[in-house]
Amino acid sequence: MDPESEGPHSVKVTPVQQVLASCTGAVLTSLMGKCFVYSNGLMDHMCVCCEETGSKAWYKKPGNFQGTLDAFLKIIRNEGIKSLWSGLPPTLVMAVPATVIYFTCYDQLSAVLRSKLGENETRIPIIAGIMARFGAVTVISPLELIRTKMQSKKFSYKELHQFVSKKVSEDGWISLWKGWAPTILRDVPFSAIYWYNYEILKKWFCEKSGIYEPSFMINFTSGALSGSFAAVVTLPFDVVKTQKQTQLWTYESHKISGPLHMSTWVIMKNIVAKNGFSGLFTGLIPRLVKIAPACAIMISTYEFGKAFFQRQN
Repeated sequence: MDPESEGPHSVKVTPVQQVLASCTGAVLTSLMGKCFVYSNGLMDHMCVCCEETGSKAWYKKPGNFQGTLDAFLKIIRNEGIKSLWSGLPPTLVMAVPATVIYFTCYDQLSAVLRSKLGENETRIPIIAGIMARFGAVTVISPLELIRTKMQSKKFSYKELHQFVSKKVSEDGWISLWKGWAPTILRDVPFSAIYWYNYEILKKWFCEKSGIYEPSFMINFTSGALSGSFAAVVTLPFDVVKTQKQTQLWTYESHKISGPLHMSTWVIMKNIVAKNGFSGLFTGLIPRLVKIAPACAIMISTYEFGKAFFQRQN
């Protein structure tokens, strides 16, 4: 057998090619994932969830929604199917650079760790996943603040520049990283769990199928399963992040001050006291509906892109 085709790491993919593969995956995931955006009940996207008349209502969207499917159908009926992709530019502003940094760093770190620790070291996906996500969240955190503003109010770019300048002059540069801690608490464990399970599942499916290189469907399935498991485990931190952002929008929209500096643990204790332990897992199904296909599309597209460049190389 040709030694160049004996293993998945024998033909190198350059960092630039990894960037191109991850960029393609980010754009596709954003385009495919926007259809879940109004109905997932999460603050990271286009909807702001607030309590009105005893049921959840989505900010600036007509009517009250009883659930994911109900929101999905009502938005299409009232605003047309194109509205499911409204607000795509702010999402791409966040998704593309975050994904490029994250996936490229993960692969580069994995390659370095394999050379130091050996190809079969099981800790590599965990270490690389933690370090890559930590770096990506830190770099992208100011962009998330900007995207949040673009979504909550229709700012022009001039108004956006004025907002950022005012915030920096009043609260300092560190204010651009507001929300960094709860994001880290959610995303870093998610990354470690996701990559560890993804690599294990991919290897297991390959062994069961009797093939050496994972197929597109193996990558797709492994991504969906590992993403789902990580989403369940880290959901409490997502609920906390949602609560913080809901408070922020509520206080800003009513121009009142409020306890915006409550710690993650205090918010968790309040949720448990009010709704029980199950309150930390509010919105599990909508989160899975969003994350499972997003993880599957992203990783399978990324791996497909890398395989394409490997053949070219």
